Amino acid sequence: MQFKHPEVLYFLSLLVLPILVHLFQLRRFKTQYFTNVRFLKELVVQTRKSSTLKKYLLLATRLLLLTFLILAFAQPFWEAKEAKNAKNELYIILDNSFSMQAKGKKGELLKRAVQDILAEAPESANFSLLTNTESFWNTDIKSIQRELQNLSYSATPFEPERLIAQVRAHRSTFRKDIVVISDGVGTRAEALGVLNNDEKGYYIPVQAEKTQNIAIDSVYLDQTLDQFYEIEVAVRSYGATSEAVPVALYDGKKLVAKTLVTFNQPRQTLKFTLPKTEFNGYVSLNDNSLEYDNTYYFSLSKPEKSRVMSISETAPATFLTKIYTPDEFEFTATTLATLPYALLEKQDAIVLNEIATLPASLQTTLKAFVAQGGNLILIPAPETNVSSYNALLNALGGGYVYQDWKVTDRLVTKINFNHPLYAGVFEKKTENFQYPTSKAGYTVQTSFPTVLECNDQRPFLSAVTRGGGTIYCFAAPLRQEWGNFKNSPYLIVPTLYNMAFNSQKTGVKASTLGSSRPYIAAVSLGADEIVSLQKEETEVIPEQQRLYNQVKLTFSTQPQQAGNYTLLRKKEAVDQLSFNYPRTESDLQSVPSNWMAEWEEITATDQLFDTLQADRSDTVIWKWCILLALLFLLIEIAIQKIMR
Repeated sequence: MQFKHPEVLYFLSLLVLPILVHLFQLRRFKTQYFTNVRFLKELVVQTRKSSTLKKYLLLATRLLLLTFLILAFAQPFWEAKEAKNAKNELYIILDNSFSMQAKGKKGELLKRAVQDILAEAPESANFSLLTNTESFWNTDIKSIQRELQNLSYSATPFEPERLIAQVRAHRSTFRKDIVVISDGVGTRAEALGVLNNDEKGYYIPVQAEKTQNIAIDSVYLDQTLDQFYEIEVAVRSYGATSEAVPVALYDGKKLVAKTLVTFNQPRQTLKFTLPKTEFNGYVSLNDNSLEYDNTYYFSLSKPEKSRVMSISETAPATFLTKIYTPDEFEFTATTLATLPYALLEKQDAIVLNEIATLPASLQTTLKAFVAQGGNLILIPAPETNVSSYNALLNALGGGYVYQDWKVTDRLVTKINFNHPLYAGVFEKKTENFQYPTSKAGYTVQTSFPTVLECNDQRPFLSAVTRGGGTIYCFAAPLRQEWGNFKNSPYLIVPTLYNMAFNSQKTGVKASTLGSSRPYIAAVSLGADEIVSLQKEETEVIPEQQRLYNQVKLTFSTQPQQAGNYTLLRKKEAVDQLSFNYPRTESDLQSVPSNWMAEWEEITATDQLFDTLQADRSDTVIWKWCILLALLFLLIEIAIQKIMR
């Protein structure tokens, strides 16, 4: 027990006064004689005994009354077990990704979480609240009530590491309480990480009642007929379902076709035939789970083949012809001596296949080629003069330097599955596979993101986007005598295929919101002109870079809503583009069991605030002291009236 005003306890010494009053009888009694007192002797004895008892009872009650009265003014209390955290600052991290659209016992997970915060947060409490896209610092529940009620779902995936880093970057002299409200879908194991010494972590898990979900995965052009396009729609089921699901195809708002899909396998494809005209619409389905992935927007135009040119020192590379097949590519193989420079600017991708020295004229042409949106693939030659390679890379912005040639065995053991080059290639992350080998290669110094890495933690393939195009650099030749990378078809085929593949020429235009992959629009702009995207009454301006006779568009920040958009130049339509939300939240079963690591679990929001209040509030005792003092006062009055 502790006291807020311990100095008041000195008044307990005054308790000696009632004792002195009762010990010394200040009133003197006078003897009065009666004619006959024999019959009064017994009554006198009884009266003296009753008076003595009454005296001691009054003494006890008065002592206790004064004691509890003095204690009440000293304000005693029991210190809370977490008293040191009583001044902690509260930070609430609320997941508003699309997986929170799922329905729990009391409705949609996000809406229910918002209602709980609005209902349970004390009006006087000051806190900070962070979502996937927004931050409200040092606020209270009344100030952000409207914002919380209008909180929408975000295409930005839930990344607790990033949000916790923002909390830690927010400087404060107090300890921090960090509360995470999320379903954990799409997070990695131990995503919340380890807490710092000045932090206390809580998580409130929310869970959907049903984890089954059906999503439209992608749309692509299957084949082009004389008068029709045949498209395929990939539909994926997460969790077993036996019901047939209706799927409809719309051109604008006009229903074009409708069918049913049943799932005897997790992934099913549907075929639709469309007239050979421009199409700007979507395909949709109905299920009882998430809504955001039930619609896939796409635009359809005349497909074109991607143009790829391979330049070799002497004999053209024959292995590339097996990858860049005539049905999808216009592939040209040439030697350096017979190189047609005039055709370089018309290519979508150029492969420099083991050229010993790059001429200065070729370096100048390739610099302009990459700036205009072309992809450049560098495969070095063994023991070559690397100065020309480094001169080209330096002209393209630097960041990659070929150094010493070393003959040493290495294994390609790590794949960057999150790299855009492998988007949609692998069903799951493969850890157990036959590693390709490299018998020799260059030591490189690079700041480029690594795509493939060797067992000595050195890059085998790196990539970076510069200007309008992407540069891919191998650290070793692919010739058979220097390794067996070409004997790994599951790796070399998607790698080289996606390097040269131009998704803009497939005929299907469907970008992912937030993607950093650029779109090259064939629009010539003046010095002060820009292009914009329009959907119904909404018009946004994406990031753009004016090239020679094109515009490089990047959609990492705008637009933010999925749909069919028209690309405008001076209010004139020049192209049709479609955007979709990323499907990273579709699998409601992808929740690691230990994503919350060492954090303390709180079952509900109301329990959170009750716990913080109960564990950090001192137990006040002075009120009980007042009540006990009043009780003994009443007891004293009763003794005075009852006992004679």
